[in-house]
Amino acid sequence: MPRPTDIKLHTKSRRLEVTFDSDETFFLPCEYLRVNSPSAEVQGHGPGQKVLVTGKQQVGIKAIHPVGHYAVMLEFDDGHNTGIYSWQTLYELGKEQDVRWQQYLDALRAAGESRDQSGQGASDE
Repeated sequence: MPRPTDIKLHTKSRRLEVTFDSDETFFLPCEYLRVNSPSAEVQGHGPGQKVLVTGKQQVGIKAIHPVGHYAVMLEFDDGHNTGIYSWQTLYELGKEQDVRWQQYLDALRAAGESRDQSGQGASDE
């Protein structure tokens, strides 16, 4: 499994840049990371319990905290700070970004929910 060699937070564009020793670099939007948090709050405690997180289009990351030599804990500006993003999780989120993002947009649309906090219909911008 590739390991990160560099992690940079781009606050203005609200993206986390993660470079791996496999020479792959992923630009992961804060919203994408937030709605795919590995926390039990988002993933649930068992199969099929994942929660559809809505209204996070403008979410940012306030801080990145190392967790041993295997992960980081991302502290989001909406108060969420319980997800531990292992190197494997970050790599998978990067590799599967297009598919996972489309699945998220489809789920929002099906639920009549929105990326926007106001909840005014799903947006895929």
